[in-house]
Amino acid sequence: MPDLRKWGIGSTEALLILVIAVVSIGLGVSTTTFLTLPNLFDLLNQSAVNLIFAVGLLVVLIAGGIDISFAVGASVVQYLTALTVMHLGGGNWAIGFVAAAGFGFLLGAINATFIYRFRIVSIVVTIATFNVFFGGLMFVTGGVSIYDLPDWWMNRVSLVQVKTASGVADLALPVAVMAVMVAATWFLLRRTTTGRQLYAMGDNPEAARRVGINLGTMHYVAFGWLGMMAGVAGLMQAHYVQEVVPNALYGRELEVLAAVVLGGARLGGGRGTILGAILGILLTAITANGLNLLGISPYAFKMIIGAIILIAITLSSDGFAKLAGSRFMLPRAKASS
Repeated sequence: MPDLRKWGIGSTEALLILVIAVVSIGLGVSTTTFLTLPNLFDLLNQSAVNLIFAVGLLVVLIAGGIDISFAVGASVVQYLTALTVMHLGGGNWAIGFVAAAGFGFLLGAINATFIYRFRIVSIVVTIATFNVFFGGLMFVTGGVSIYDLPDWWMNRVSLVQVKTASGVADLALPVAVMAVMVAATWFLLRRTTTGRQLYAMGDNPEAARRVGINLGTMHYVAFGWLGMMAGVAGLMQAHYVQEVVPNALYGRELEVLAAVVLGGARLGGGRGTILGAILGILLTAITANGLNLLGISPYAFKMIIGAIILIAITLSSDGFAKLAGSRFMLPRAKASS
């Protein structure tokens, strides 16, 4: 049997690949549209934004943090970027990407500042900023969408377009941008000293501090990186739907979090892979798409997402570890006595 670890495929990734294959075959047999090229291309187009979110969130989880404000942060960045490019006379893609990444980094830096400087638990900070970002956006904008965007932002860019018997299969620009963001995150985590330091901090912050890793810098890198990914994802979301909607990304944070932990990222930090995050997103996207094609209520998908998060939190908690340890140690103790 080939050693899959040479290809970066661990036990979690191998299991997810198997589950995705089984689910896909099942949906292919039970529906007439799932395995069509238009539907598969639509799956990629619709998953691109979540995949960009996922690799950003993965960096934070590896560093031992958690952030649930990134999706609404992306909505804020959409508005700020739109106002910026319109103020500059329309701008272009280069200005759009720089503005989105810059505003996103600033929002991530706000989270990092409160978490590190004031020693507040990351989930508490991001719950607060989630409400501040979203409430502030709705208050300032009145919930009004922006439709009059520059032509470069509004014009659909197709990477591949194929006419099939079941319709036109169109692979859009967000997929290419997603591939670049995934590659950049992989390089950060696997080919830089900073990436190794992020893993070390997530695994054992005190040990990391003792060997000279600047924990403050790592917080800004992790949350700033997620902020930049969220900004770029927001830019792509607006491009794909052809408008800036204040609540379009509301609720995505839990879906992405569930997918990333499903892919093997540990909520306690120090563990997680790019491939696992990608497979987790694909599995949740395929599940949602399959439920829709089968005519099953979308609330079933919400139940699945909630169950994944609950199981992940349970498995990563100290209480579960102690319980599992006591279960295994009890027979040994009896045997020795």
